[in-house]
Amino acid sequence: MVSRGGKAHRRARGFTLIELLVVLSIIALLLTLAVPRYFNSIDVAKEAVLRENLHLVRETIDKFYGDKGRYPDSLDELVSEKYLRSLPYDPFTESTGSWLLIAPDAAGSPEVRGNVYDLKSGAPGATRDGQPFADL
Repeated sequence: MVSRGGKAHRRARGFTLIELLVVLSIIALLLTLAVPRYFNSIDVAKEAVLRENLHLVRETIDKFYGDKGRYPDSLDELVSEKYLRSLPYDPFTESTGSWLLIAPDAAGSPEVRGNVYDLKSGAPGATRDGQPFADL
């Protein structure tokens, strides 16, 4: 395009400051809606993993007792005897060594041997519905 003075006139291309601010405010609005849901879904997933790990290990302890007639002395014994592939993972403490081990009640029967009757999470805090992790 040629202007009156005979010089070519180029139109500047790019975004104005207002356009950039509008786009950034839309992105910020979308993030305020998505981020809380994302963190909530992470907590839901961690609770599901914890419940599943507790269920599987408790089942494994029962199978060990059924096979051997005694409770395991440690969680490591379940791994060494091939009842578990590896130690269970607590997603809240991010550790395999933070479990609270509960020994069998020796008062009920003196022939009960072993040290691991049940296990609970050693994580502080509670689930989304208020139940302490140690009570799962």
